[in-house]
Amino acid sequence: MTHSWQITDVVDAARARIATARLAAAHGVPALDRTRLTTALSVQLRQCLTKGGTWWLTLEATAAPGEEGLLHALVTPRHETAAVAQPPWRITVRCPEAADVSGDAAVAEDPVVLAEALLGADEDTALVLERLTEQEELVDFHREELHQTNQGVLALHAELDAAGRAQREAFAAERKARTEAESARRRLTFLADASAVLTASLNHDEIVRRLPGLLVPEYARSVDVWLFDGDDDRHPPTPDPAAPQHPPTPHPAAAVLAARTGRPQYAADRPGGLPGVQDQPPSALDPARPLLCIPLTTRRAPLGVLTLSPPGDRWDPDDAVMLIELARRASIAIDNARRFEHNRDIAETLQRALLTDLPAKPGLSLAARYLPATHGLNIGGDWYDAFRQPDGSLITVIGDVTGHGLHAAVMMSQLRTALRAYAVDGGSPGQLLTRLHMFLHHLQPDLYATAVIARFRPGDPTLTWAAAGHPPPVLRTPDGRVHTLDAKPGAMLGIPLRQQIDDHTAPLVPGSTLALYTDGLVERRAQGIDPGIERLADALGRFGSTELEADLEGAADRILTPLLSDSERDDDVCLLLCHLAA
Repeated sequence: MTHSWQITDVVDAARARIATARLAAAHGVPALDRTRLTTALSVQLRQCLTKGGTWWLTLEATAAPGEEGLLHALVTPRHETAAVAQPPWRITVRCPEAADVSGDAAVAEDPVVLAEALLGADEDTALVLERLTEQEELVDFHREELHQTNQGVLALHAELDAAGRAQREAFAAERKARTEAESARRRLTFLADASAVLTASLNHDEIVRRLPGLLVPEYARSVDVWLFDGDDDRHPPTPDPAAPQHPPTPHPAAAVLAARTGRPQYAADRPGGLPGVQDQPPSALDPARPLLCIPLTTRRAPLGVLTLSPPGDRWDPDDAVMLIELARRASIAIDNARRFEHNRDIAETLQRALLTDLPAKPGLSLAARYLPATHGLNIGGDWYDAFRQPDGSLITVIGDVTGHGLHAAVMMSQLRTALRAYAVDGGSPGQLLTRLHMFLHHLQPDLYATAVIARFRPGDPTLTWAAAGHPPPVLRTPDGRVHTLDAKPGAMLGIPLRQQIDDHTAPLVPGSTLALYTDGLVERRAQGIDPGIERLADALGRFGSTELEADLEGAADRILTPLLSDSERDDDVCLLLCHLAA
């Protein structure tokens, strides 16, 4: 359906606007769209009236009744009156339903009716304003909600930033703790390894030599160990005018103070801040170099002072604590080594005092060697002896008490003394060993010994000997041949059984040499004892009778050299050579 209106003045325009609003309402156009339609039409009609001339407003509904369609509004000028060519103006709105509005399209010319119609048109405007107010309130609500959301987002960002900082601080603290733990582990590992190195030796000079290698260059640039000579050399004795004078070694004042007070001292141009360490002025000997002076002390007496210079400008406090602990352990190791050396010297003196001088007998030369084991206190149960019997015979004996140490040495001395006492009453080598067996069995039931005794009788061309669990004697004849006297020996001395040890004899030709020895000379753990006896026989056979008779002492040394050069000794060694003159 189509409606048209001619517009030449403002009254025509008002009627057309009122009619358009009524038709749009009749077609069910929503109030908002209806207001948009009438407002846009009013603006257009005002422009048309300003331009002048005659205009046509056409409304056309394109849908059948009962169906949703479109409502078109078209404003065009009349061509015969238009001063300027003007394109048509159009607008389209949706109309949900179509209706027959032929009777409603006309608008009365009565001014009162026209005014009422114009006032009624403001209802749509009021509705639009109400909707606009609702939208504004909705916008305000959403704006406030957005503001609250923004505040929450900002707060969340602040919390995330704080959490990030806390996490970074936690990571930094963890890295610091891990670094400190690694440093502590490194120091503990160093202490353990250094302690093992220091305690591996029982020579205090060797321990002092190893200290710089442990500390330089990681923990110190230089290391100086000042050991007191004797119990305490902090107050040196008055020098002897007759003795050659040597200038004393100067020591830093901090080292002297550490020796006197027993407390660590740090000498530098500024405080070190090291725990447990007293700060002192820089050393006059080297003012530019900081020094850490740590006393080497034990419970018994001070040993010396360890003086260190730092690898860099100064020490880390934890490193200083570790160095003080290392000095304490070094003190214990040095003190133990000194005590061991002192006891070893006493033991060696005692051992050698128990070994008597060999007697001189015309026509018979004797040479003996005793070498203590290279481990332990260097004292054991090996012994040799030679003495005369009342009938003029010469008894030579070599033996070995099981075990090492002072107890074995004491038992060796008692056996040697008992053997000499029994030999005063005479008796053959087998009889003497039998009596020694009974003596040891009753004296020390849990101690055993081995021994071999050889008797040289003047004018008798026969050698009488007996052995109890001991390696067999080796006899070299003047023709250069070497024989092992391996006749069946008796059992070890002291074992819990009764035994009668037999005598054995061998021809003794002038120019012959008899070798008695202990198992430490010939026995090796990996090879046994037989190869060692063969090496001894071979070494003895290389000598000539003239050489043995001229220098039996030198021959003893030359026999020991090849036999003991293959390995480090872990047992005592005894060798007794008996040479019958040609």
